[in-house]
Amino acid sequence: MDIQHRQSHEEGPQTLLSSEGRGWKSLEADLLHVPGGVSIHASMRHRVCMHFGRAANTIAHCDSLRHRRTQSHGDFDVVPAGLEGRVDGGHRTFLRLMVASELVQQVAHDLDRDPDKAFLRAKFKERDPQLEGIAWAIKAELESDVPSDQLYAESLGTALAVRLVAGLDLQGRPGIRGGQALSTHQRKRLRDHIESHIDQPLTLTDLAAVAGLSVSHLKALFRCSFGMPVHQYVIRRRVERAKQLLLSGAIPMSQAALEAGFSHQSHMARCMRQVLGVTPGTIAKLRA
Repeated sequence: MDIQHRQSHEEGPQTLLSSEGRGWKSLEADLLHVPGGVSIHASMRHRVCMHFGRAANTIAHCDSLRHRRTQSHGDFDVVPAGLEGRVDGGHRTFLRLMVASELVQQVAHDLDRDPDKAFLRAKFKERDPQLEGIAWAIKAELESDVPSDQLYAESLGTALAVRLVAGLDLQGRPGIRGGQALSTHQRKRLRDHIESHIDQPLTLTDLAAVAGLSVSHLKALFRCSFGMPVHQYVIRRRVERAKQLLLSGAIPMSQAALEAGFSHQSHMARCMRQVLGVTPGTIAKLRA
């Protein structure tokens, strides 16, 4: 934790939700309730803190800046990697997103931005619909009892890094011109790789290497070529593989889930309901 309580007579920060134990790598997230002032210690990760719930009057100190504000639901602060600071004020709840500085530098390089100048300024009480949408998706994932595929968390981390590099005052998708798409050869290589490794963990880094692209360009070009994000395509292929295994009746549901690349049977059931609108049990009853 890079946030420590500064007022000994009050309770310390309370963690309401956390990504700890979920196997996330370049992204960490937690929902915190803080009853008083806190110190912000230097971290190797860039931090985005989104305010939730009732408004709170606070004073933020960071990077020689002092900012008195009323934080409203949806406001966020940004503390770049390596910076320290503090926030004084009353009770508040916020979602803290921490993205690896190495990922931000790589995204900056992919988008022809100067990695050394990628999002180095502290920002307070910012608003950005795209960044807020990413934060809501991450919070929903933290609240889920059945975690999604690891590829989804990785995609969210990359989306956060892209948004930080793009700049909060810019619109549209940077670095990719409209109409660009994967080549026929790249699409085939990706399809073949996903199908032959569907029972194994798939990462954006691996898939980008298969296509000979950076992660940032893969995400944008994949959507243009396949009509959906990478993680959605992989989930649909996993569901289709599980469906065929269940219809064959050769193996039990728990084994079908693992051979289709799901972490467990409950994960398979949730994804199957989302994609097909039916449960694995319903599919199994259809076999001859």
